[in-house]
Amino acid sequence: MTEGWTRKAFSDAPATTPRRLRSAALCLLLAGATALSSCQSILDQTYQANVSPSSNPQIVDEVQKNDPRAQMGAREHPRIVASYGGEYHDAKTERLVARIAGALTAVSENPNQSFRITILNSPAINAFALPGGYLYVTRGLLALANDASEVAAVLSHEMGHVTANHGIERQKREEAEVIASRVVAEVLSSDLAGKAALARGKLRLAAFSRQQELQADVIGVRMLGEAGYDPYASPRFLDSMAAYARYSAVDPDNDQSLDFLSSHPNAPQRVELARQHARAFGQEGTVGDRGRDYYLAGIDGLLYGDSPEEGYVRNETFLHGGLGIRFDVPEGFRIDNKVEAVLATGPNETAIRFDGVAAGDTGSLTNYMTSGWVAGLLPDTVREITVNGLPAATARASAERWDFDVTVIRIDKQIFRFLTAVPKGSAILQPTADILRQSFRRMTPQEIASLKPLRVRVVTVGANDTITSLAARMMGTDRKLDLFKLINAMPASATVSPGQKVKIISE
Repeated sequence: MTEGWTRKAFSDAPATTPRRLRSAALCLLLAGATALSSCQSILDQTYQANVSPSSNPQIVDEVQKNDPRAQMGAREHPRIVASYGGEYHDAKTERLVARIAGALTAVSENPNQSFRITILNSPAINAFALPGGYLYVTRGLLALANDASEVAAVLSHEMGHVTANHGIERQKREEAEVIASRVVAEVLSSDLAGKAALARGKLRLAAFSRQQELQADVIGVRMLGEAGYDPYASPRFLDSMAAYARYSAVDPDNDQSLDFLSSHPNAPQRVELARQHARAFGQEGTVGDRGRDYYLAGIDGLLYGDSPEEGYVRNETFLHGGLGIRFDVPEGFRIDNKVEAVLATGPNETAIRFDGVAAGDTGSLTNYMTSGWVAGLLPDTVREITVNGLPAATARASAERWDFDVTVIRIDKQIFRFLTAVPKGSAILQPTADILRQSFRRMTPQEIASLKPLRVRVVTVGANDTITSLAARMMGTDRKLDLFKLINAMPASATVSPGQKVKIISE
């Protein structure tokens, strides 16, 4: 594929929930899905340090050059970065994270341990550690946090895993994971799907045992208190992440496999234990600094949601300025712009999947449709059409308990593919596929020029502002009030006061 669409292909995630079942139904259609020709390889990225953990850091390479744990982290680092969309570079945000990490490093249980902090360019809410001091935090987590102490709580927890050598115990599981990865690589016909599965396997190594999580909690809360941060930030932010998980799971099958709580269980007793450890420093609300003002200044302008390279979701529309395309899904559907593909889920177990492949030397689109990549294709249904002046072809397919509509559209040297899946016999297959075809078109130069990413904007509450008026300024969601309260950690009965600083999401 050409520049602008580098990581989209079909997913082979396990079908363990209703939504994943619908995704798996779409995968049933693929006999030999062609991977994108210019997909990023999980193996071919290199790491360049861009942020020092303190104003007077140790030289990481010198300190860790003979440390096998650091070598393990260095080996896995490129895979992690690739799995999360690369590194996020913003000098102001990097300085903020470095300031927080530097304060924690000063009170680490192992003063000889140095850390590499990487901000991942992902809207997922996550943070984790690799052996040797490799720490990761997503920009999605930074957008959700409301003060420096909350990010410090996450980082100190991950530092606790490193200083307690939990990664060494985790390494013992790697042999079994490598064997499983080889099986995946051999079974999956799609090269990209295989690499995605390998990456997820590596991410599973970031999951620690319950005992290790509790131990890291103890270490983390102690580091928070000794660094002068609010020691109660840990249970507070765990509550915020749980609230975000509930918000994201309005579709109850939402895939949170790359999110923090999937590998850091948020059991109520764990939150209460964190509060108990925090009480050693004093009563809640009376000890420690939250660092709210400088934190909000550091994330003002932070990229929120999808990155330009992946395209944008605006309510029920997907737009990609780099590719110059857009399409709509039916009302009531929810678009999820994932690493593997653009997915949309709707009522009655309906699912849509969209991706693109290089056309290569493909002749007619009807020949492409019958070239073997569609399992269960009904040959008599293949026909050529045009979609808003673009050459296209459609067909029907059937597999297990699903019926499919398959539409392919050519633009220059690319073929874009829609797969729509419904339970067998459902009458909504045709109208759903028709909406996709009728709405797919090239974007105008004016539309492309006006397309801007969403960002976190910090605003000061005015004399006439209310929660409702502030929420009305939110963009990119039809649940403006809910998201406004969520990202500002406000309870249902909250009010705002003039002079107060709050976050909104806008261009």
